[in-house]
Amino acid sequence: MKADEMWNVSTGKGVKVAVVDTGVNANTPSLKGQVLVGEVPEAVGYKATEDYDGHGTSMAELIAGTGAQGGLKGLAPGAKIVPYRIGMKDMKDGSEKEKAPPLTDVIRAIADSDAKIISMSFTEDIQRPEILAAIKYAYSKGKLMVAGTGNDAAEKNFIGYPAAYPYVVGVAASDESGKVGKFSEHGNYVDLAAPGLDVPTWCDETFRSYCVGVGTSMATAITSASAALIWSAHPDWTANQVLASLIETAGRDWAKDDPSTYLGYGLIRPRKVLEDSNFNPGAAGTDPLAKENVRGVTGVGTDNSPSPSASTSSQPPKNTSGGQTSAAGSSSDSSDDNTTMWVALGAAAAVLVIGGGAFAVVRSRRGA
Repeated sequence: MKADEMWNVSTGKGVKVAVVDTGVNANTPSLKGQVLVGEVPEAVGYKATEDYDGHGTSMAELIAGTGAQGGLKGLAPGAKIVPYRIGMKDMKDGSEKEKAPPLTDVIRAIADSDAKIISMSFTEDIQRPEILAAIKYAYSKGKLMVAGTGNDAAEKNFIGYPAAYPYVVGVAASDESGKVGKFSEHGNYVDLAAPGLDVPTWCDETFRSYCVGVGTSMATAITSASAALIWSAHPDWTANQVLASLIETAGRDWAKDDPSTYLGYGLIRPRKVLEDSNFNPGAAGTDPLAKENVRGVTGVGTDNSPSPSASTSSQPPKNTSGGQTSAAGSSSDSSDDNTTMWVALGAAAAVLVIGGGAFAVVRSRRGA
């Protein structure tokens, strides 16, 4: 990354990143002054700054943390965070799930705001037409949407949404050498890869110490931050152009026109964009994932489709630091993200069966 060199060109200043997660604690030392609480619409702002898990705050710090008082310094410390909290399966209070705003409403609210990037570090294994419609709306409003592909590859490797939806950039997790994590979901919906192993995050909701963890959540946050750096340096670019620049400069040793099912178009290298002041990002209206986004949709659900088996794309198995133990007791080597998250769909999230059809998406690529 060579972050210090990149920060001489861009820190992400002027770019707002919407973090859709477990909420964001705006009072950690690293996030003071970085979270735009007042810009969250009341209708979808339920407990947006109350992070019951520590996950959303970790993602926000990886994106825009200042590093104050020994906290995490994010890759885009000049960017700002707009926090959103959605319903989670592990919320102990059922009323919390019911009060949490539906993901569809959150995405549409962000689409109508001036936030440029939507960072979504969570997955579910079912496609929902109403969420797909909201994502298409956000894309039409010029938003860049990023999501982790999921962390269950070692067990079942299901297709993870929202990463697999059209117009969402699916991000896999790699280690420092560029090797994909064994846990990282793979398939033809992987578009890019970013660091997602041995990344510090808050251990839990007490915010007393950081732990070492793994997950595509971290990769998602770092990709969102990379996009913020580029967009700040080129404020006139569109979401298509920012994404095209990340794809063009991604590190890979395979043909660009034959993306990997494990690492997509390669590992993000925003430095390669920032160091070239004359970088050509292509046409403003050209979707760099047009081939991937032309997908067939086949109905496979019934009116009794089960609620999703979803998980955060991180809050992974962690090793503790500072004497604190994490909720996921396995070591970072086991790499599976054990914290479960279900996306809230209004009050219906409290029940086990949700009406409406589910759909399987078939992507048009890839060869290897």
